[in-house]
This record gives sequence, C-alpha cells and structure tokens, in this order.
Amino acid sequence: MRQAGRYMEDYRKVRERVPFKALCRDASLTAEITVTAQEKIKADAAIIFSDILLIVESFGFKLDYVKGDGPSITPVLKSAADIEGLPTAEPRQTLAYVFQAIQETRRSLKADIPLIGFAGAPFTLASYLIEGGASGNFKKTKALMARDERSWGILMDKIAAATVEFLKGQVDAGVQAIQLFDSWVGWLSPEQYQKYVQAHTKKVFDALESRVPLIHFGTQTAPFLKNFSEAGGDVISVDHRVALSEAWKVIGGEKAIQGNLDPAVLCADLKAIERETRRILDEAGGRPGHIFNLGHGVLPETPLENVIALVEMVHEFSGGACRVRRAGPAF
Repeated sequence: MRQAGRYMEDYRKVRERVPFKALCRDASLTAEITVTAQEKIKADAAIIFSDILLIVESFGFKLDYVKGDGPSITPVLKSAADIEGLPTAEPRQTLAYVFQAIQETRRSLKADIPLIGFAGAPFTLASYLIEGGASGNFKKTKALMARDERSWGILMDKIAAATVEFLKGQVDAGVQAIQLFDSWVGWLSPEQYQKYVQAHTKKVFDALESRVPLIHFGTQTAPFLKNFSEAGGDVISVDHRVALSEAWKVIGGEKAIQGNLDPAVLCADLKAIERETRRILDEAGGRPGHIFNLGHGVLPETPLENVIALVEMVHEFSGGACRVRRAGPAF
C-alpha cells in the first residue's frame, strides 16, 4: 500500500524538483519510482505509482494538488444539471500516459514481480467531485444522495463506465492485477452502502471479471463487510478494525483477504512490529488466499527501515518469500 511515498528519501528527492502531476505524467519517472520502491522494500508485487484522481480530468475537471491541503477539484458538482452535463469520459485517450508508464514499468520490473494497477471506486470519486477535495463528514455527498437519487445514479453510472475503460486499458498495458480503491466508503452506513453504492461498484467488477485478479479495497467496512464483498473482487481488503478470522466468516472461504496491519504500528519499535506481524500471520494460519498488507497506506513519518523489516519478517515467519503463484495472471 503506497509503496512509494514521502517516507522514502528517493521519492522526496524527486518531488523536490518535479510537481506531483508532472511526475504522474512522466512515464519514465513513474516507472523509476515504482521499481525503486519495490526493489528497496522487496515486496512480492509492485503497485504502479499514480493517483486515483487523475481520471477526473477525463470529465473536464481541473485537478490541483495544494501543498498542505491535498487535492483540489474545480468546479464541484452541485446540481442535477451539473451531473447531466458531464461529458462521456475517454480515459483511453486522456490517460494514455498511465498506460505508457505501465508498459515502461513492466519492462523494468523483474519478470517474477507482478505489477498491480488501480483506480478509484465510483463512490470515492463521486465524493471528490461533489466535495471538491477531502472531507471531514461528506455532508454534501450524502445530501445529494438523499435528495436526488436519480442524479446520483446517473453520476455513479458515468464514473463506473469510465473506470471500467481505464482499468481495461491498464490490463491491456500489462498489469497482472487490479485494485479498486473505495477509500472513503467507510463513512457510509450499511443501509447507505447497500442502497447507493453496492450495485455501481459491482458493475465495475463484473465488467473486469476473469481478466486479472481483482482486489477490493476499503477502510472501516466492518459494519457492511458482507455487502462490500458481494459488490465484487477476488480479494477483499480489510483494515485493522476487523480480525481476519471474523472477516473470513463474513465473506466466505472462497475469497482471499488482504490485510491487516495498522499502519501506525510501523512507527513503533521492531519488537512491536514483530509481535503484530506474528499475530496476524498466526490468525491467517497459513491458509491460502492471504495477502499480508497494511490496512491503509504507509504513514509519511514511517521509518523506511521499519517497512523493509516488516517485509523481511513476513517472509521469514511465513516460511520464505511469499508463497506466490506465478503461473498465468494470478499471483
């Protein structure tokens, strides 16, 4: 999760001279950052360096990254007319630089290291378009859902269609797996998720089924984990707020689970990291279908040596470098 980022000196050096959006648009730099991060921490797969919000430019929005405040999107969606007027996005054209970066990264990565592509899920992207950036309560998004179900459905359908095309393009460019990030979905109640979100997310997964393994990511999803799993994905990502054993009871043994170390633990000492790593692996019990991972991204203040140590611990305690199936598209 967020293999390359501010916790890495190599990444910070690049960011000192290249703005974030320019970095995402530079295929060679993107490939360099992706490969360097994977080789540095020796993870069993690499995730392409990119951002879930790049796709909003395909709809004609202006996307900026404001230092200290995060992403800013203008204009924001306020009315049914705004939503009706959204053009059909063409990510195959507007995000061609992402596909080029994937191709360059795939050529640079070791052959036995899978490359993961990703996109934002419809709800998370819709919330950014309505809120204009990150939100502390998502009141504008929830208000629109409640007062205008028709417009909400149109917006989610448009985002879902664009996301499918974007992810299909990533698969065609060479990724071996896809992760769909519903980063903000944990702000919803179970009823809201089932009524306003689940079916739209399912459309994305259904359109990509059988092409590559699909990972469904969310945080704080425990209250509606069954519905979240039913929306799709071969792998369901869970955070530290739910035990792996309990998660498997809910989603069923036929699906894999990704997780679920609390990212804050990586800011502790090595003894604490080892204790939590052993606990999670013991809970997984060596069963097939567990991807050890953080429940969310690496915190910026995390010591790089702790990330490296974590990967080494997982390899050691699980009996060697992760038991990964390399044949075919699965990993």
